[in-house]
Amino acid sequence: MLHTFHSTRGMVTSPHHLASQSGLDVLKKGGTALEAVVATAATLSAVYPHMTGLGGDSFWLISYPDGRTCVIDACGAAAADASLQLYRSAGHASIPWRGGLAANSMAGAVSGWQEALHQSARLQPNLPLQDLLAEAIHYAERGYAVSDSEATLLHEKQAELSENQDFIGAYTNADRLFTLGDIRRNPALGCTLKYLAEHGLNSFYAGPMVNALCADLAKAGSPLKQQDFLRHTATLTTPLHTTIRGCTLYNTPPPTQGVASLAILKIFDLLNAAEPESFPHIHGLVEATKKAFLFRNAHVGDPAYMKVCAQSFLNDTAQINGLAQDIDMHKAMPWPAPSQQGDTTWMGAIDSSGVAVSMIQSLYFEFGSGVFLPETGILWQNRGSCFKLSDSGWNTLRPGRKPFHTLNPALARFDDGRTMVYGTMGGEGQPQTQAAIFSRYARYGVPLQQAVTAPRWLLGRTWGMESVSLKMESSFSSTLVQELQNAGHEVEMVAPFSSMMGHAGALVRHSNGMIEGSFDPRSDGSVAAF
Repeated sequence: MLHTFHSTRGMVTSPHHLASQSGLDVLKKGGTALEAVVATAATLSAVYPHMTGLGGDSFWLISYPDGRTCVIDACGAAAADASLQLYRSAGHASIPWRGGLAANSMAGAVSGWQEALHQSARLQPNLPLQDLLAEAIHYAERGYAVSDSEATLLHEKQAELSENQDFIGAYTNADRLFTLGDIRRNPALGCTLKYLAEHGLNSFYAGPMVNALCADLAKAGSPLKQQDFLRHTATLTTPLHTTIRGCTLYNTPPPTQGVASLAILKIFDLLNAAEPESFPHIHGLVEATKKAFLFRNAHVGDPAYMKVCAQSFLNDTAQINGLAQDIDMHKAMPWPAPSQQGDTTWMGAIDSSGVAVSMIQSLYFEFGSGVFLPETGILWQNRGSCFKLSDSGWNTLRPGRKPFHTLNPALARFDDGRTMVYGTMGGEGQPQTQAAIFSRYARYGVPLQQAVTAPRWLLGRTWGMESVSLKMESSFSSTLVQELQNAGHEVEMVAPFSSMMGHAGALVRHSNGMIEGSFDPRSDGSVAAF
């Protein structure tokens, strides 16, 4: 049994141990939690490139000791040339998941780093950017040991990634694909990170680097052009929030599914399920998930196109109460409904002053679009492949429109003074894993690490699977599984510690300054603290 980690000076958690250590090194140098997360994210881009990188998007949720809470939206929009006609003329009824036409939206991650450092500088002078990117540069240039997660997915997805010869070249070692423990280098990424360290993060969107990025994107068939880079910027915005017994919950607003994560916990709080890991606990959360997902699927996307306000939905006590009362605590509601996919990395940091950061950064699918840009060493995301090729309706492709995002980092402020940051990768599973971890820790008093390690479930589709059943790790009790089946849930058992359940983590700072932290044994991660 893994035990919860404790410290008082600072803590970082992420799905790769080297990235967690990079963030801790920044905290030890006196950097803020914001700077630590930039360093963590950069290192993940080098050592966990199948899940995250400079070619993806990110969302930040930041809590300050004075009570302020804010969001950084670093989501890229669809290219100006990404039109319905572009895809229809190429004979596509839907946007491809891989290839240049899947690489149709701007990458916002680096702009998120930039805005985070702007906010950090309001607290104290920033460390040199070279210091924040140093470990990422080292692993890109000198190499890192390929993780089990990366090696497994590389071989599983080989067929759909093999069309991009630059990708295959970047992932081939002596005429074979990299495997677990091989040392992989990405010197082009090292040069890119060095350039950003010297010229500033905005040089990703304006200047000579853009010419190299655009040339490689054009070669791959992407509609992204220089104008898309110049128009992009991250924005500072207000989080969604809601109150339940004993705390206020925060999450990111549309285009993310943060409203679903909050709604699940809001609805579940009204069900009064008494015991952890009991039928009422798991059934209640699964049924609350269905209610929240129906709202999400009908309404959530680029806020500029939404007709329903996510915060107003959370504030509508009568509607939320009605959804809770509509749940049959003995019988499963018929399912499925349309589901969402996606893979990513969540990371968190808390510094000694109490600044707490919950951040998520993603390429969408594993290895994103599969478009590897050889001049810069960057893999480009395929987030825009979720757009619909229809004349109207939810998440329809339009130039300049932001895609619907599964990304949603979470944060909670407890009435007793605790602050909690938590999150996970896993597309459809993100709100569900957040609900599992939070309910175990906050409602039932389960130790933080145990709340992350304990068996998990997933309603719906993930990791490219077509099944929309209720997937449960086989370490759940057989009695509970039978109760769920008897209630009408279509249960599908999967191996314990399955990566399809996400790579989660959580940190909590107590009012006396003590920090506790956890990481997911399903990942290659760790907690780093001092």
